[in-house]
Amino acid sequence: MAEPVAVGDPMLPKVAEVVARRRELADTWTIELVTEAQGLLAFRPGQFNMLYAFGVGEAAISVSGDPAGADRLIHTIRDVGKVSAALAGLKPGARLGVRGPFGSAWPVEAAVGQDVVVMAGGLGLAPLRPALYRLLAERQRFGRIALLYGTRSPSDILYAKELARWRAQLDLQLEVTVDHAGTDWHGHVGVVTSLLPRVVFDPARTVALLCGPEVMMRFGALALQDLGVAPGAIHLSLERHMKCALGHCGRCQFGSQFVCKDGPVASFAKVGRLLTIKEL
Repeated sequence: MAEPVAVGDPMLPKVAEVVARRRELADTWTIELVTEAQGLLAFRPGQFNMLYAFGVGEAAISVSGDPAGADRLIHTIRDVGKVSAALAGLKPGARLGVRGPFGSAWPVEAAVGQDVVVMAGGLGLAPLRPALYRLLAERQRFGRIALLYGTRSPSDILYAKELARWRAQLDLQLEVTVDHAGTDWHGHVGVVTSLLPRVVFDPARTVALLCGPEVMMRFGALALQDLGVAPGAIHLSLERHMKCALGHCGRCQFGSQFVCKDGPVASFAKVGRLLTIKEL
């Protein structure tokens, strides 16, 4: 591989190589990367990298692999535009640029000794997956753990085989719902917040992690707050157009904050009011 740029320079991408690629959904792929820039591998759950498809452009993509898997970077990418299509289409042997990791992380350490409720919508499960790996790897340090996952249809369930493995572990409360389904679906149908009565947790000692469409996170946070979970214990992963990842370009400004450096993870106590302002 080409000589990597010094790890300490966040403005320039380091070279990485695709070593594996697999289809997750009709429009979603996971790519696994290796790189000689070791600093890229030390990420915290919830952080993101800037991936650069040479000759096409750069996009912010959450790291979706195991934080303990220090030999490669894993990113799950939905094909929704020119850059994401180029990144999702990279085959083993292809090279790309990587900058990062950037941003704030899920407060896994703050959840030690607490119950943890993880609420994901659609592709929002990908940024939460590193936190789930960490929670399950250190299962004895936490109280009850519940994963509530909602998506459009049974064919849109992300990481379906992994979800089945997690459910089989019996020490994780796992509930899945879809917006609509045919007669061959025997699971729950409805919004993800409708799953809350199905799981057991102590609101007074619960940390919640939410990622998905903004409307889902807002209503999910409000539902948790109504149940007694403190706004400061509810954490969301925000999504805005992140171009530079350093807070210089202003593309991801959210009120007085910049999502790329003040987020993407933020407490509902900090951003809840901002989520009600349509202009933001």
